[in-house]
Amino acid sequence: MTTDSSLPAVVCIVGKKKSGKTTLAVKLVAELAARGRRVMTVKHGHGFDLDTPGSDSWRHRHEGGARRVVLAGPQDLAVVGGWGPAGEMGLEEIVRRFLWDAEIVVAEGYKRERLPKIEIYRRAAHPEPVYDPARAHEIGRYLAIVTDAPGFQAPCPIFDADDPTLSARLADLVERDLLSAP
Repeated sequence: MTTDSSLPAVVCIVGKKKSGKTTLAVKLVAELAARGRRVMTVKHGHGFDLDTPGSDSWRHRHEGGARRVVLAGPQDLAVVGGWGPAGEMGLEEIVRRFLWDAEIVVAEGYKRERLPKIEIYRRAAHPEPVYDPARAHEIGRYLAIVTDAPGFQAPCPIFDADDPTLSARLADLVERDLLSAP
């Protein structure tokens, strides 16, 4: 679970660039949601822009100088803005502030957070996984590694990346290890 028991459970989907993190996260979210779980997500990126020049929210931020703008409506919510001088907020704080009512948060990225992780490692994308047994004490708990590397060894469950039942098996693992069983 997270280090703060008042927060929803969080699992980070990690891996190197172009390894399949988004596909794996989407499939896990879909499976958990189909099981009736209240799932929310966080996507960690290295730069993106949701502001549309000329829109009201863009004007609030860029013409008015608001540091952060919340767009709210009957079905939608978005927060757009910058972090300010304090820098980027940690994943647990993002969950605490914005996703507090989730049952489970699936975060794509955040490989340096000390939160439960599922790594996707494909040999065609990278010669080595993010997982490094020499740094196991620094990187937090691995729930599983999903890979296409035959014979891959790690002290956590290893799943075949091409297993057609992968989403269901990972959802079973997340429910067993991070949530009360259904």
